[in-house]
Amino acid sequence: MRYEPGSASGAVSLRKVAARLNAGPMRLYGYISTKQELLDLMLDEVHAEILPKERAGDWRAALRTLAHRTRQAALRHVWLADLLGGRPTLGPNGLAVTEARLAALHGLSDIDTVLRAAETVSAYCTGAIRREVANLRAERTTGLSKLEWQRAHGPHVTRMLATGRFPALAEAVHAGTDVDAESSFATGLEWVLDAVAAQLNPPQV
Repeated sequence: MRYEPGSASGAVSLRKVAARLNAGPMRLYGYISTKQELLDLMLDEVHAEILPKERAGDWRAALRTLAHRTRQAALRHVWLADLLGGRPTLGPNGLAVTEARLAALHGLSDIDTVLRAAETVSAYCTGAIRREVANLRAERTTGLSKLEWQRAHGPHVTRMLATGRFPALAEAVHAGTDVDAESSFATGLEWVLDAVAAQLNPPQV
């Protein structure tokens, strides 16, 4: 399953999967008993794509690689965005990704700091990916690209900014640089990694 404009839960069912496989739904119940099990299997399969083949040289490179691979996987399988940030995935590939994330930080500080650092990077990735996917879905639903949408709403925004009630927003609109989603993700990620680096200290022995 690749691009789905709706949520993972709404887009996937045992009946739909059975139809794609040209099999009766009852045959799938011999392997999968609930839709949640199906989603868990799908999620673990995608985690195999996220897991790097080789371990990076340092913790920043390792976390950066995992973050970008997660984003790339979500762009290939847009339903993934709906499943990020929930309870930990317990399949072998999901556990391997979690292990890689924690192993990158192992020994750099006490375990609680390591856990908070991993959670912080994951939270940034989840939020940034969901925002990007939401824009992709809006583009698919409306048929308007980001630029076309901006042009369509330009007159309204211009009128609102002219009231003088939104000076900070006006500066952002008129003077800010618009960057693509990949660049925005990469920049934000580096800022988060900088913040994590400031909190990491080798444990006292």
